Amino acid sequence: MRTICLLLAATALHGGEMISVRKSEDRGHAEHGWLTTNHTFSFADYYDPHFMGFRTLRVINQDIIAAAKGFDTHPHKDMEILTYIIDGTIAHKDTMGNESQIQKGEFQLMSAGKGVQHSEFNPSKNKQTHLLQIWIQPEKKGLTPEYQQKSFAEHKQGLKLVVSPDGKEGSLKIHQDARIYLGRFDKAEKMSYATGSNRHVWVQLIHGSLNLNGESLKTGDGAFASYQKELIVEAEGGTEFLLFDLN
Repeated sequence: MRTICLLLAATALHGGEMISVRKSEDRGHAEHGWLTTNHTFSFADYYDPHFMGFRTLRVINQDIIAAAKGFDTHPHKDMEILTYIIDGTIAHKDTMGNESQIQKGEFQLMSAGKGVQHSEFNPSKNKQTHLLQIWIQPEKKGLTPEYQQKSFAEHKQGLKLVVSPDGKEGSLKIHQDARIYLGRFDKAEKMSYATGSNRHVWVQLIHGSLNLNGESLKTGDGAFASYQKELIVEAEGGTEFLLFDLN
């Protein structure tokens, strides 16, 4: 099942073009002692009927995990789960036999498929881990679980393809018609991103300052658009974001 924000859906029905901003402070927020989290979409105890997801994008959680804390072993099924480490380290262990540490600048993609269990733990004794966890619905259910991990820490300027359905340009391969780009700008730059006539885009600003087709974004903000022929991206130096190109 695909979900879409109601505001965008109303415009799409009329063939309109728009960009809407999801303000950082409007996200769901929870404090669990060992975990500080912000939910872009409805998740766990946070519910907003207007933000149940966007197309096949179901979850964007911004998590800060305390030192020596983490998520105990728990199950997932029929979901593509992407983790991006903004700062710190996560120790991962799963029932596929994978056991690794994911460092700052690395992406992990776990295809839960027909079922997998895993744990995520901050191994540091004195430093928090800051990450984004993203869920995307797969193209079909019951797939064989898979695990991938790759660092893009060396990327410094512009857009870098990090996830795609065909593994193009060394990206992680996802079971969905979705492409995810890492935007990093060490210096200010203005650029364009061409979108297909039937594509949908979500931009999630990790930190810095960004202007998207005239809309200003600050740290933690998201922006979503459908049926845009072109996105004009103006980024200040020290800006980092993810761009999701979805069907």
